[in-house]
Amino acid sequence: MANPDIAPSTLDQAKDLGLLPEEYEKIKVILGRNPNFTELCIYSALWNEHASYKNSIKWLKTLPKKGAHILVEAGEENAGLVDIGGGLACAFKIESHNHPSAIEPYQGAATGVGGINRDIFTMGARPIAQLNSLRFGNPDMDRTKWLVKGVVKGIGDYGNSFGVPVVGGEVQFDDSYNTNPLVNAFSAGIVEVDKTISAVSYGVGNPVYIVGSATGKDGIHGASFASKDITEESSEDLPSVQVGDPFQEKLLLEATLELAQTDAIVGMQDMGAAGLICSSSEMSATKGFGMMIDLDKVPTRQDDMKAFELLLSESQERMLVVVEKGKESVVEAIYDKWDLHAEKIGEVTETGRLHFHKNGIRVADVPAESLVLGGGAPVYEREYKEPAYYKLYQEFDPNSIPVPQSMEEIEQIARFLIGHPNIASKKWVWEQYDSMVGTRNMVTNEPADAALVNIKGTDRGLAMTLDCNSRYVKADPYIGAQIAVAEAARNIVCSGGEPSAITNCLNFGNPYNPESYWQFVNAVKGMGDACARFETPVTGGNVSFYNQSVINGVETPVNPTPTIGMIGLLDKSNKMGLSFKEENHSIFLLGTQTDDLASSEYLYSYHSQKESPAPYFDLNDEVKLQNLIKQLIRNKVIHSAHDVSDGGLVTALLESAMPKEIGFQINSDDNHRIDAFLFGEGQGRIVVSCSPDMDDTLNDLSTSAGVAVFKLGKTTLEKVEIDNNSLGSVREWKAIYENALEKKLS
Repeated sequence: MANPDIAPSTLDQAKDLGLLPEEYEKIKVILGRNPNFTELCIYSALWNEHASYKNSIKWLKTLPKKGAHILVEAGEENAGLVDIGGGLACAFKIESHNHPSAIEPYQGAATGVGGINRDIFTMGARPIAQLNSLRFGNPDMDRTKWLVKGVVKGIGDYGNSFGVPVVGGEVQFDDSYNTNPLVNAFSAGIVEVDKTISAVSYGVGNPVYIVGSATGKDGIHGASFASKDITEESSEDLPSVQVGDPFQEKLLLEATLELAQTDAIVGMQDMGAAGLICSSSEMSATKGFGMMIDLDKVPTRQDDMKAFELLLSESQERMLVVVEKGKESVVEAIYDKWDLHAEKIGEVTETGRLHFHKNGIRVADVPAESLVLGGGAPVYEREYKEPAYYKLYQEFDPNSIPVPQSMEEIEQIARFLIGHPNIASKKWVWEQYDSMVGTRNMVTNEPADAALVNIKGTDRGLAMTLDCNSRYVKADPYIGAQIAVAEAARNIVCSGGEPSAITNCLNFGNPYNPESYWQFVNAVKGMGDACARFETPVTGGNVSFYNQSVINGVETPVNPTPTIGMIGLLDKSNKMGLSFKEENHSIFLLGTQTDDLASSEYLYSYHSQKESPAPYFDLNDEVKLQNLIKQLIRNKVIHSAHDVSDGGLVTALLESAMPKEIGFQINSDDNHRIDAFLFGEGQGRIVVSCSPDMDDTLNDLSTSAGVAVFKLGKTTLEKVEIDNNSLGSVREWKAIYENALEKKLS
């Protein structure tokens, strides 16, 4: 009987595994022969989109990567690394777990949290904060409710048990995500600059260890699964969803950080997508070395696992470690102390090839460089073209929307928006997360536009945020992606921070669909131009294609969603919250006001007008505004700052009023239609409050900065008043805001 591990492959098998005919031919050229079945599985796993970025790398290379704080450039390590001063660095990254979460939301989300945290501590950094960006379909659908509850519980159970706080994030709903939700997980950690660990292998004869959990059949072909459509048959791919154990990961964290304090490590890498074959090939290709691996020595949870299963398994809580020869006992003692596997499975070679053996037979022999991104993995230039809808969106006429004629109608709109699932408080979500473990969260009692995390023992903190409005990106991918970067920077600046760098999670449809690919290309261009302007280089991230559903034979992508994860540095003396502090403070609106309704929640949801361009945005004005805010904060001119975003000005005012139940009394601007003034989402506007004796200073500084300034009114004890009309108390609005999402989901 033929050995299934070394059985010759066929073109039909290659197609079944997702390889193109020309890729199969390329593999034959690389090997100088036909690949056997195990080798074919290796190439199918590492040449799929999720691992190789073969349809996106051309454009990703255009993003700015250099900056004043950057310690490693994008693609060089498991995560981005920036200098935060005092001999410390921040490692941070965002990744998607969309497809697994669509099929099994609890484990899909939980293992996304586990994987992103491993990327951080594999670099020697202790994770100190998590954020997440979640997108779901219509919240009235039973399936959406099931997905929301499963994803949130998965994130909460894993993160809470692992002991890293969730300090912020976003949750949005849109029909485009009905089949394919988006689950993007972000983690940040702190490490001493000279104690970082690299994902590298070198030194002939150095032993190779697999550490952590045993290997099972869960997650096999998980990377390939991420490069498929979600269909009615996707539930048959359930074995592709990994199963996580946060308590095992906690042990792995502590053991790894203890090992990082020794001189025994050459390199280390998380076994994420594509498991052992991915980590061994990427570590080896970095410096041109190879590995000889005995698969029989891999600890397993199941008997009789085949070679391709051992190589492709995505079982969680595992890492590959290359150790200095002669220091094996140091590694083994540490992992034994933490009751974890640490098994020597091979050694480093000088060949540049990966040799895998099982049952005494060589089951695979492949050049490491041929497998990896930036090496021999294929790179494609895909066709793209402007979608027909784009011009239709540009033809929107705001005069087709009737102007509200009474304050009763204004109040009705405001109540609708403040209770809308996209705007209402996500309290039901974040109350399931532990946001205070580790006692670093600086916004527990004083909310801010960004999450603020304390760097203990220093005068600094970290500001971090996730941002993207996918409606804007669909309407105009170039402008929408710029807005996502600008809003992330605006949130950090409003919180007192200085934007430093970004990571991104690019969620799009099928790259072979020219219209979907047009969205991707233009979003990358917009992101790159905005990052260059804000001096926030891209440290890495994740591309997730094939986020779509096939309905009645028609491919329907999700809204293009390039999620921006940005970090900034915070001088603690500049910490700024979003809440009004006391009554009789002046309230100002800074930034350009326009008669803009485009792509607003008001237009999209209240008026059901789905087709409109991206909202007003001017990159140069945005930079002026943010520089002004920094100046106002440093000079102690203002007491609060909150950007105007989803829901417009009224939402921003109510969100500033609710934390301390301080109301407001404002007047609209007669130069603009009232619904655009109150509910429009034109970009580059911030609400600030200050004591009345600072009014002149604020006006003078704004004028000098070339930023428009408009005095809205003042804070009150608890009432809400617009144009001399009472709209009730802050407490009434707070009740709507805080309870709307829970009511919707129940």
